[in-house]
Amino acid sequence: MIRLTRLNGRPFVLNAEMIRTVEQNPDTTISLVNGDHFIVKESMEEVVERAVEYGRSLRRLLPPD
Repeated sequence: MIRLTRLNGRPFVLNAEMIRTVEQNPDTTISLVNGDHFIVKESMEEVVERAVEYGRSLRRLLPPD
């Protein structure tokens, strides 16, 4: 899960595994695999960084092979 901010300033948490696309035009728009869309204050780069870090944190929880 990643923390983001709606354009009205309200924070929310998004399941990063549901992200299909992230676009910046000029606002950052996140499209989910279920068809939902969110417009957020964070830049496209910030959203991608948070999603990547979320994935890394999940992999750290896996036991070593």
